[in-house]
Amino acid sequence: MKTVLSIDKRNAVLSRMAALLEQERVVIKTTNQQDLANYSGGDLAMEKRLLVDDAKIDGMILSLQQLASQEDPVGQVRFDFTHDNGMKISNKTAAFGTILIIYESRPDVTVEAGGIAFKSGNKILLKGGKESLFSNLKIVSLWHRALTDNEVTISWVEYLNYDRSETQTFLEKPTQKVDLIVPRGGENLINFVKKHATCPVIVSGRGNNFVYVNKEADLEQALAIIINGKTSNLSVCNALDKVLIDSNLENWQAFAQKVVTALKGKNVVVLGDESISKATHVPEIESDLIWYEEFLDYKIVIGTTNSDQEAIQKINKYCGGHSASIMTKNDAVAQEFMENVDTAAVYHNASTRFTDGGQFGLGGELAISTDKLHQRGPIGLQHLVTNKWYIYGEGQVR
Repeated sequence: MKTVLSIDKRNAVLSRMAALLEQERVVIKTTNQQDLANYSGGDLAMEKRLLVDDAKIDGMILSLQQLASQEDPVGQVRFDFTHDNGMKISNKTAAFGTILIIYESRPDVTVEAGGIAFKSGNKILLKGGKESLFSNLKIVSLWHRALTDNEVTISWVEYLNYDRSETQTFLEKPTQKVDLIVPRGGENLINFVKKHATCPVIVSGRGNNFVYVNKEADLEQALAIIINGKTSNLSVCNALDKVLIDSNLENWQAFAQKVVTALKGKNVVVLGDESISKATHVPEIESDLIWYEEFLDYKIVIGTTNSDQEAIQKINKYCGGHSASIMTKNDAVAQEFMENVDTAAVYHNASTRFTDGGQFGLGGELAISTDKLHQRGPIGLQHLVTNKWYIYGEGQVR
């Protein structure tokens, strides 16, 4: 297999795949209904991620069309230098080689993550969850048609239909070269991959995102952002799980009650720390350990803090390193918060729901990394590359 396909070939495959998704739309949805019928788990978030409807297919097609129109991320010059001895030295972006994507319940990942990795010049290994097997196999068959129609070997996109023990064996002793692994899913999946993998892993981390309502917040804005962050989509890592209210906010109890009432109106279970529980009569949290939890459910915890510094410390202690937002009209306070909160994305007066490659102008994402190496936050096309040094000489020796 050639190391890197030409950019014209890669774009042609992506465009053909987009056309095939449109052509096979009804069959994809029918196949997905089999997976939904077989799903017996009680995980609301997973079931929502499992569903493939017209909106999801539209999103898959759009992501492929956008990818096909974007500049080639491979071969971009990042550094240029001419040595004193005349050697010309440059550093260019390069494909990783083979990327293994391990994911749960989301058939759209088979298209979107696969597409980003393929556009970046990589061979793709896909290991989806058993709950989405029929949907994934159907979509992979379309990948193979798109490749074949462009006279490209189907080995560029391969589906690993492995159970847990087979996956563990492959991670520990791969039967083919794997250069990078990206797990997308819950903490159990991520920990499993990190424990057994023998090559680099980019951790697509958990959420557990915070909104801090400072004493100078626009309260209508804050309420709207809390409701949006919690209820617009439960099943995503950029959803909101925790709210901190500044106890220096004038009449904070009335605002807290307003937030609780609005959330309950959206069927959200609200828990509070001692002060919130007393003020609004919601159940009090049983342990501070709950501040570490990502819910992916109709559930939220609200607490109070006595200062901006305390809010920053609490977020840095408990959050998953994903996203945090401050609500305030004070730009200096916002800047201090944003510089000191240790998350991949920090917001001022906006919902954490925007932490997403498409929303950040990346044209989609492979994952959202909460690691600090090699890329933090949404990983788009531009980041799914490594680099390589090119040195041109005329017989120089050292």
